Amino acid sequence: MALPSAARALRAAVRRCAHPSRPRSTPSAAPRGFSPAAAGTGPRPGPPPPPQGAERDLPPAVDFGDPREAFRSKSNAELLRGLVVLGLCAVEPLVQHNRELLQLCQRVLGQTLFDRLMKMTFYGQFVAGEDQEAIKPLLRRNQAFGVGAVLDYSVEEDLGDGRSHTSAAEKEMGGAEKREKRYRAHQGFGDHHGGVAGAHTYFYADEAKCDQHMETFLHCIDALSGSSDDGFAAIKLTALARPQFLVQFSEVLVKWQRLFHQMAAEQDQAGRAVLDIKLELEKLQEALASFGIASKAESQQWFIGNKLGTISTVDLLDWNSLFDSRTKLSRPLLIPNRKTGQLEPLLSRFSKEEELQMKRVLQRMDVLAKRAMEKGVRLMVDAEQSYFQPAISHLTVEMQRRFNKSRPIIYSTYQCYLKEAYNNVTRDMELSRREGWLFGTKLVRGAYMEQERERAAQMGYEDPINPTYEKTNEMYHRCLDYVLEEIKHSRKACVMVASHNEETVKFTLRRMMELGIHPSDKKVCFGQLLGMCDQITFPLGQAGFSVYKYVPYGPVNEVLPYLSRRAQENRGFMQRANRERDLLWKEVKRRLLTGNLFSH
Repeated sequence: MALPSAARALRAAVRRCAHPSRPRSTPSAAPRGFSPAAAGTGPRPGPPPPPQGAERDLPPAVDFGDPREAFRSKSNAELLRGLVVLGLCAVEPLVQHNRELLQLCQRVLGQTLFDRLMKMTFYGQFVAGEDQEAIKPLLRRNQAFGVGAVLDYSVEEDLGDGRSHTSAAEKEMGGAEKREKRYRAHQGFGDHHGGVAGAHTYFYADEAKCDQHMETFLHCIDALSGSSDDGFAAIKLTALARPQFLVQFSEVLVKWQRLFHQMAAEQDQAGRAVLDIKLELEKLQEALASFGIASKAESQQWFIGNKLGTISTVDLLDWNSLFDSRTKLSRPLLIPNRKTGQLEPLLSRFSKEEELQMKRVLQRMDVLAKRAMEKGVRLMVDAEQSYFQPAISHLTVEMQRRFNKSRPIIYSTYQCYLKEAYNNVTRDMELSRREGWLFGTKLVRGAYMEQERERAAQMGYEDPINPTYEKTNEMYHRCLDYVLEEIKHSRKACVMVASHNEETVKFTLRRMMELGIHPSDKKVCFGQLLGMCDQITFPLGQAGFSVYKYVPYGPVNEVLPYLSRRAQENRGFMQRANRERDLLWKEVKRRLLTGNLFSH
């Protein structure tokens, strides 16, 4: 069966609407007295939003260098545990062989003693508890200090050498050789698992397994309800769909956009920013006819059918809106191959089972979104590898289009170590403006760099990652600034600044001040991992800013793969995290000198 049926299922799930774009704003003056610097004292829950039109009070200032404020919520045992665990994470040989060491300890100590040891050390530092009831005390304690939760059931299938199977559709196409390099199945990356630091990963077994993952996400939503105000449940689409399906669908989306850029080059617009490319309609129709894709009369019907018949230029968003309706043509849509120049089908042929997979992933997302709305919880759709991401982004936008009407329920994620991150952010933001839904997003630097680069080198396509850490920082701040300006202009966007980088957090506070975005607006929030960077998280929460801890939970033995990855992630981070350990030592010494080391 053809993918057009799957595309029709996708379109049936969501109704498009259109609104004109608005001009961007310029920075305005800061609210009177709003300052992000100076020392804070005492546990202070964030102030309630003032009545509309009321004078804004000065929010308590934030100091990231005060150990008493940073660790006010921590017991003495937790302080000492943090010093030990974060110190061990900086020891290269221990981190490099952490999986083997954990297995050895498990064999020597036995399961009961091993579980106790883990709860006193790594598990206790980075994981909230074993089940929904066990995590509630931590969630409530953090909430009392102004810190919410992004909850994730962090049980991973640590399959090591697992492989994805080639789909029936790919076999009909003659194998992977005919696919674009970036979107081929590759046995070394079949489970998209190796080389991933700190990222929660899933392995596809069958559709029943995807249903189990959906039930797990539903449990996360239920656990958050009543335990953390306005919290998030983290979900991954590779847990809800077959990864190879996402790869194939991504290839289709990328080919369609690449055809647009090919025609932009024909009109001497190559190299422009993605939203600045405006193709003249007449020339576009001539190009489609010359390629043999569609006659002028046929393409005219395309545009009329998508309410674009009166425009004189077409941008990328207009072009993307044609995609699903074009799949309904009576004959397969053909596009030119970049290398051979020969026409080939845009859409791969999908089996009946793969068509059902498409419908099921949409149904699962729909169930999760409805439960989240019912429980007052938001969904954070995590970003994944770049060869899955076009499909993930497309499906996420479909859900945002449906559920982000009055408040942002669905949040997307952009990885700013990708060269194309800014184009992706600006494209989706402009789409939300035109269609009138609320844009919710999380910005991260990224968790798949090592694997992405290894795969690109082995399969012979361009490395999608920014060349240096500095370039990634520039990309992060550029994307963040774009979203902050949109918040200032329309108040129809929200962003989570998910970063352990103190300079990035200070940059955000400064831009909020310059743009007049007050913490009580609840349009900007911050996020850090449980067990890391408390000197950033808790002072922000005490000062009234929206801030969240990413909170994993699950049984000790089943969370070991997650802990192994957390140690790998900390290896690089801890080389730059002497400040956190220094603050921990200062607080331990302060409590010792004041006689509070043995008090609660």
